[in-house]
Amino acid sequence: MPLEAGLLDILACPACHSPLKEQDTELTCTGHDCGLAYPVRDGIPVLLVDEARRPA
Repeated sequence: MPLEAGLLDILACPACHSPLKEQDTELTCTGHDCGLAYPVRDGIPVLLVDEARRPA
């Protein structure tokens, strides 16, 4: 489910404050040293570092 238009423009990674990009059912941090992937559940981004998936 795509996020509402303009939402990605105001969201940032809570860990490093880099912009996020939408990939499948996650929002992925674009920061080179971070790379956390945050889940989107029922169209709502869960921007909690404890819920994020670490990069592979």
